[in-house]
Amino acid sequence: MRRTLVLNVVGLTPDLLPHAPALSRLAARGVRPLVPVLPAVTCSVQASMLTGRPPAGHGAVANGWYDRDLSEILFWKQSNRLVSGETLWEEARRRDPSFVGAKLFWWYNMYSGADVSVTPRPVYAADGRKLPDIHTNPSHLRGDLQKALGPFPLFRFWGPGADIVSSRWIADCAAEVERRFKPTLSLVYLPHLDYDLQRFGPHDPRIPAQVAAVDALAAPLIDAAEWAGTRVVVLSEYGITGVTGPIAINRALRQAGLIAVREEQGGELLDPGTSDAFAVADHQLAHVYVRRPELVPAVRDLLAGLDGVERVLDDDGKRAAGLDHPRAGELVAISRADRWFSYPYWLDDGRAPDFARTVEIHRKPGYDPAELFLDPAMPWPKAAVAWRLARKALGFRTLMDVVPLDAGLVKGSHGRPTDRAEAGPLIFSSEPSLLPDGPVPATAVKDLLLRHVFDEAHT
Repeated sequence: MRRTLVLNVVGLTPDLLPHAPALSRLAARGVRPLVPVLPAVTCSVQASMLTGRPPAGHGAVANGWYDRDLSEILFWKQSNRLVSGETLWEEARRRDPSFVGAKLFWWYNMYSGADVSVTPRPVYAADGRKLPDIHTNPSHLRGDLQKALGPFPLFRFWGPGADIVSSRWIADCAAEVERRFKPTLSLVYLPHLDYDLQRFGPHDPRIPAQVAAVDALAAPLIDAAEWAGTRVVVLSEYGITGVTGPIAINRALRQAGLIAVREEQGGELLDPGTSDAFAVADHQLAHVYVRRPELVPAVRDLLAGLDGVERVLDDDGKRAAGLDHPRAGELVAISRADRWFSYPYWLDDGRAPDFARTVEIHRKPGYDPAELFLDPAMPWPKAAVAWRLARKALGFRTLMDVVPLDAGLVKGSHGRPTDRAEAGPLIFSSEPSLLPDGPVPATAVKDLLLRHVFDEAHT
């Protein structure tokens, strides 16, 4: 077996690569376009890379979906038991029991069977506090890492404060795991570019400096790997394209009388179990769940007529796209390249639920990239955050309502295939002979990495 390091540099594209000198030196040996599955979002693409299956085969139809048995929308769940199919490390271990796999911050990390795993796992205290923490396998690694590196910077991993600090912690974690375990295969997730590409869009003048910043984290990992004779594969999951505004898909369904809500403490909560149709919005794709079959044609026509919707997949369309899984919506809406789907279902911002203005990835019935911003309507936003944190520190119940409701602030999104390969994801290797000559489907990444580990020539 040959030891292999895999760096998942989220959002990296051929267009951005020239701003990354260390990565460019490795890429000079040959870059291939990576063809993501639909949807091109974290959970779906990563599951396809690690099982070799499309979403129809592994079940991760998006970052979240509607559980019809629970009548609940589930987002960002972490158990790997939600993913069907033999994983990369399971097949590698079957081939050679001495294989050691490390899965560092890739999603569906918990209970995955990887020999070494590290993932964010906040502590949700009974008094409402959310405390930074991690989940690891082996379990003792949790304390060891936090002693060596300090607490995981959860609030720099997602939310208005998301920045390079969290990716630096992950890179340091990867170095520590390398020192302690010498894994055969290390999967390392570096999310930094995702934040500002969504905040500002890929053409913003601030982006080159952020590409250089994540390149500086990758450089020592690559240097150490090559010094040790370890192969290096760099890939990304998707390309982020510039967007001009959201499609308020649930508001359209609400205005059509298809969404039911219930009132709680002056706000409106989506009631999916009694709604005739609602959307689970996830970037540039939305799963639309329709309670009664006879309503499907009318809902399809409504969606197709919304400004910014490129196409709507029915059963035949889902089958052709590899999305025909029971977790998928009866219909799947896909936006144009310059648009994306927002989740709000209320028609009056005064009726928004209390969590709408907070970072709350589990309670919101859809993905909310506005969580990357502080509300510009607050006169002194940083002071407002400091005041709320001080109240929390003193033990007062405090709502961190600092996130804007204005989805128009978001300037970048992903989820549909990019129109240009240069704006899409990529893959390159220190062993280019192990790559195919043309584009690499996400479903082929599993076999490609196994070739790197077991020194098998590409056929």
